[in-house]
Amino acid sequence: MRRRPGIAGLQSAAASRNDIRKNPVFRSQFHEMCSKVGVDPLASNKGFWAELLGIGDFYYELGVQIVDICLSTRSHNGGLINLQELCDLLCQRRKGARESVSEDDCLRAISKLKVLGSGFEVISVGKKKLVRSVPTELNKDHNEILEVAQAHGYVTIEELEKRLSWSSGRAIDALETLLKEGLAMIDDGHKDGKRRYWFPCVASIFSASGSDGFKP
Repeated sequence: MRRRPGIAGLQSAAASRNDIRKNPVFRSQFHEMCSKVGVDPLASNKGFWAELLGIGDFYYELGVQIVDICLSTRSHNGGLINLQELCDLLCQRRKGARESVSEDDCLRAISKLKVLGSGFEVISVGKKKLVRSVPTELNKDHNEILEVAQAHGYVTIEELEKRLSWSSGRAIDALETLLKEGLAMIDDGHKDGKRRYWFPCVASIFSASGSDGFKP
């Protein structure tokens, strides 16, 4: 009986179980092989490949830790966190674990969290990927503000007027919504008299320094 294309590769992967568990590059290659032959190893924690390779438990464990990190940082970032920051926090939490964790691992674990309902999805804003853990809907104006904020971690109304050719009313309206959702923080008291709107999801504001640094 003729085997399906790529099955031999999956069998080889099974023989390299430890490498797949420990090496994020091998895991990524394994998932690519699975995709080519129409296999979803994470469709069920008790699925054949998940059980054979032990990766089901690995991703479900990551998912639980990701939820915990998102919940513990929500008061700071409003439920919107930079994917890279999330990965860094996850790696810090897993220092004693045998397996390294890559951004690809985080994305796969997050994709399985959609069963929890609204929230928990990855959105792209400019060059950055953000993980949303609350059901907040961001419109085009909100996304454009977040993209502008990536340069310094904050925006001003004057900057939005200049960069996006907006009226002050449009900028204020969009910023007020982001403030109400807990995604932005106000920073006053600068010599130029301009109010800064900081966004924790695109910048580590508490490590900022100098005259433009955020002062909680």
